[in-house]
Amino acid sequence: MKLIKKTNFDFLGSQKFGFVISSSFILAGIISLVLRGGPILGIDFTGGTLAQIQMESSPNITELRSSLDELNIGISEVQTFGSSNEIIIRIKDSYKSKDILSILEDVFSQKFPNEKIEFRRFETVGPKIGSELQGKALMSIIFAIIGILVYISIRFELSFAVGAISALVHDVLITLGIFSILGYEISLPIIAAFLTIVGYSLNDTIVVFDRIRENMKKIKSEKNIKIFNQSINESLSRTVITSLTTFIVVFILYLSGGEVIKYFAFAMIIGVIVGTYSSIYIASPAVLLWQKKFNTQN
Repeated sequence: MKLIKKTNFDFLGSQKFGFVISSSFILAGIISLVLRGGPILGIDFTGGTLAQIQMESSPNITELRSSLDELNIGISEVQTFGSSNEIIIRIKDSYKSKDILSILEDVFSQKFPNEKIEFRRFETVGPKIGSELQGKALMSIIFAIIGILVYISIRFELSFAVGAISALVHDVLITLGIFSILGYEISLPIIAAFLTIVGYSLNDTIVVFDRIRENMKKIKSEKNIKIFNQSINESLSRTVITSLTTFIVVFILYLSGGEVIKYFAFAMIIGVIVGTYSSIYIASPAVLLWQKKFNTQN
């Protein structure tokens, strides 16, 4: 099935435009991460107790924080989450978690007697477990990238491996940056989403690389940049169809899923869009740049 007829877009001729777009997103994300002191880690990694509460109206966060501080239960953060009537409360100590839920229910029922209050999420993780999960999550991403580097180097060559890794790092950085800008937490499901994004982006990139390799064997007289452009155009229909169908699925998941699934799906939506873009504007230009720098063309 060809959704897009034969095209002849000069993708690599506009790679400077792609560089500006990518750099802008990555820079904005890095600035946000620096200002926040790093990504906002969920209690999966930090340990403690988290309560997510939805109200009918938007409460005064300063007054609410003051009331909760009087309880001396180790409140570390009170903030809105998503909308102004949804609140996240983080508590450092997890050993009191059995009592914390009933304490919070009492406080909210007394302070907002006429409000309909829903405790949408209540989670507790010990500090030791949180620290272990943080280390394992980081190692899983590092091992995934190393494995991909070795696989692509064997199947294609080192320049293609560099292009693939550049695209993957680009995708994860932009997704992480957007999460930081929006104030969303990084939890275990989000790490799973990152690894899924890596796999999806890699699959998209390999399809383009396969076509490039085929055309480089068939077309000996053309320059690499022309072969790369032709290959991207030839695989464009397949790329668009795959991305569109995946996007529809994760978008439905985002609309109909629960709180945890919602943010997993949101990360996937970003990953599908950015992964499709990077397979064209990041991976292939990175291969050409490496070949030019180290004189490994053809």
